Amino acid sequence: MPYRMSVLTVAIAASLLCLALPASAQDNTGAAASRQTPADQKNVKDLAGVTVTGIRASMARSLDTKRDADAIVDAITAEDIGKFPSTNVAEAMAQIPGVTIDRRFGQGERVSIDGTDPSLNLTFLDGHPVAQTPWLVGEQPNRGFDYTLLAPEVLGRLEIYKSPEARLPEGSIGGTVVMHTREPLDLKANTVTGTLGYNYGDQADKGRPNASVLYSWKNPSSTFGALVSLSHYEEQTDRQGTEIFNYESMSDAAQVSPYVADLLANGKVQGSDLMPDSLNAAWFQQHRKRDTVTATVQYKPTDRLEFRASALYVRENFSNFEQSLYFQGPEQNLDGLQTPAQQGVVRGGHVCGNDPVNCAPTIYLDSFARKSIVTTKGLDLQGSYRGDGWNLSGQAGASKASNTLQEYYLGFLYGGAYAWDIKRGIHFDDPSAARDPANWIAPDGSDSLLRNPLSSRDVYGQLDFSKDFDGAVNQLLIGARYTRHNEGSDYRSYAQGITNGSLADVGSVSYTDFLNSSAFSGFSADQRRHVQTSKGAELSWIDHSPIDYSDVSAANYINGTWGVRQEAEALYAQGNFSFDSLRGNFGVRYVHTKIDGTYIQAVGAPVYPVPGDWHRTSKATYNDWLPTFNLAYDTQHDVVLRFSAAKVISWAPYNQLVPNTFLNDDILNGTGGNSGLQPYKSYNFNASAEWYFDTQSVLAASVFYKHVLNYIDQVAKIERQYNSFNDSDHDNFVQKYVNGQLGNCDVSGFCDYTVIRPYNAGAGKIRGFTLNYQQPFGSSGFGLSANYTYTHARNSAGEALPYSSDNAVNLSPYYEKGPLSARLIYGWRSKYLAGGFIAGAAPATVDAYTELDASFGWTFNPNFSVTLDAMNLLDEKYFQYQDTKREPLNTYTTGRRYMLNAHFKF
Repeated sequence: MPYRMSVLTVAIAASLLCLALPASAQDNTGAAASRQTPADQKNVKDLAGVTVTGIRASMARSLDTKRDADAIVDAITAEDIGKFPSTNVAEAMAQIPGVTIDRRFGQGERVSIDGTDPSLNLTFLDGHPVAQTPWLVGEQPNRGFDYTLLAPEVLGRLEIYKSPEARLPEGSIGGTVVMHTREPLDLKANTVTGTLGYNYGDQADKGRPNASVLYSWKNPSSTFGALVSLSHYEEQTDRQGTEIFNYESMSDAAQVSPYVADLLANGKVQGSDLMPDSLNAAWFQQHRKRDTVTATVQYKPTDRLEFRASALYVRENFSNFEQSLYFQGPEQNLDGLQTPAQQGVVRGGHVCGNDPVNCAPTIYLDSFARKSIVTTKGLDLQGSYRGDGWNLSGQAGASKASNTLQEYYLGFLYGGAYAWDIKRGIHFDDPSAARDPANWIAPDGSDSLLRNPLSSRDVYGQLDFSKDFDGAVNQLLIGARYTRHNEGSDYRSYAQGITNGSLADVGSVSYTDFLNSSAFSGFSADQRRHVQTSKGAELSWIDHSPIDYSDVSAANYINGTWGVRQEAEALYAQGNFSFDSLRGNFGVRYVHTKIDGTYIQAVGAPVYPVPGDWHRTSKATYNDWLPTFNLAYDTQHDVVLRFSAAKVISWAPYNQLVPNTFLNDDILNGTGGNSGLQPYKSYNFNASAEWYFDTQSVLAASVFYKHVLNYIDQVAKIERQYNSFNDSDHDNFVQKYVNGQLGNCDVSGFCDYTVIRPYNAGAGKIRGFTLNYQQPFGSSGFGLSANYTYTHARNSAGEALPYSSDNAVNLSPYYEKGPLSARLIYGWRSKYLAGGFIAGAAPATVDAYTELDASFGWTFNPNFSVTLDAMNLLDEKYFQYQDTKREPLNTYTTGRRYMLNAHFKF
């Protein structure tokens, strides 16, 4: 602590020294944009506007933003976003040095900056937060922005502040993303732009339409303007894969299986050898839709006074259909194993061959039909008055997101004999019997309906004042900000009353045909082409069942119902200085934060309705002083040197701030929260050297070091939890979990669960560097942008931190001359830690991932052009493993995607 504080002290002292130096004549125009308050920023002309005509002009504007900033900043403009093959803003950001994205469902959605978890980076739209809520059952409502929310056409420009300034809202450790929408007074009157397009996914073998239009108007005196944009986007997501939920040791399996005990006693296997306890073939299908409406009214009656009002409405349909066929817990019926183990892992076996009559069913067919519609609304008001050498501005608004999430579940069992292989899947001894839907039986009480309304709301207000001076410190900024965020979940599942029956009774029976890509070469036809029902039949079966809605699953309700309210009041003061070739800023931000949580804690076996004394609250208050310092030195030889130092804070995802729990009752694991979490606190240091050696060209290197004092780690511990299957079907629960000796369960319904919760875990360190190169090659039309990022992110135990790859490379050669433009995007990142096979599953290591995209465009005239984008050309697989690759967990493919768009502009 003394060393880190002394470095910050020296940095602040250096800036104070600037005050004592004599003022000198200077041109502050270049740095003005980075020194403006958030409200002032709207006066800066949109870097894209309507004057950008191509890739090179757009990249030049992005470089201008980077070069002129006081902080370490990267930027992309509207033209960049349009010229990259991308379906959302995250995919366009992937080319920025230090930025990596996760593609668990094919689309880029989780953005990491300089090796930090996506939840530790904040994103603001026109200076304000946008409420959001999860679309997937059990998903964490993390603080990282879901970039699938916004269509690329909405934005004018985007900046990433990798080093903080006191005027910027607190909460980011990796970086702060500031997105700017287009404004009517920056566009010509009666501007009309739009796109008509078609998206096609080759794995889904389906295409979907998309369209967008923007209209902007202003009066002849440019004092009043209005803008409205509409966009509709659709995509067919098709994710196919194999999953292994967990591994168990031969020592544990021997306690259940006499066959394994005999192998162990005879030395055929070792006690430490592992065996998968499951092998699943999973098929996730989603017709994703996004409708976005934005509206902006801008009024500027004088050069001094300006008002702006904007509204946002987004409706996203994430409804999906998912099927899984897997074996689970076959130990008690094992009659064959492939021995010896290969590199410590048993890779195959046989089940139920010796006693097929008394075989306990261990083949499961799960079918999930989900209704997930996320609605996001927001209203933002801004105003400013510019006096003689001073400026006063204000901003206030609210944003709300909700999702009436529902999940329909049907589960069937098959009791026949089968062989399994870790790479080739399940082979039934009697394939014809396994393809008979009448042989797939739903145990009484196994089916369920989940209703899980989710809500999120942000309210905010900010006041900023700036005063210009003639000295070395040429501007003083002070301001205050208030924010309040509410997040909540109401988790109700129902099982009693759902009509029981076989798969044949549900009807609409057909056979799957998936896992046909080269990633699953040789995989079993029995598991690839298994029996299935349809989404419509499943919805109808449950909807028409006489469900007892008064019989709520008590355990699920208690674990999944919670609320969080986070309220923050912040004050800041920032001084901007500039003399000769030095410029920068220094300041401090004070933040008072209150976090209140509500949750339910059962005393004994869960019951519903919940007794009043089971309701709990948690309260925490924090006071933080956050100093910042940024220094930029322009050598006058096209080289800019930068240094920054700051103390920053961040918080865990909202749901982790209360001790709620999400359990997978069938495989006895889960995740949960912890009301005792402290905020992340980090001392961040950044430095960079940028050589702007030619027009639209740069060669840059940067280093970053983040010492996180309280890094929150996810730790798995054994907890005694109640299994809700005991309520729906006590006899089946006893047979499977008590008599089958799974999870050390007792007849009252309690089992040993492996539950992952966040804990305050001491220090973590994130350090690394980036290299960035960008250059057009004369008048040839060719050019290249490329970057490399090295990150070493570890906790105090030396373990890797989530979503951080040690190495990441991006290459983008392009050609633009005459009417033709073409761009190739190559991105590669090394392995990293990410989420497991479903929301709430244990983290897993994602293997190195390569993304290859291409874009081609033809401009017929200034008003009309067409583009063809191709994404994931290598049909890359998303592969996860447990500790080493000898313990594979999940392998997914999503296929190639193609987009054909016609663009018009008047």
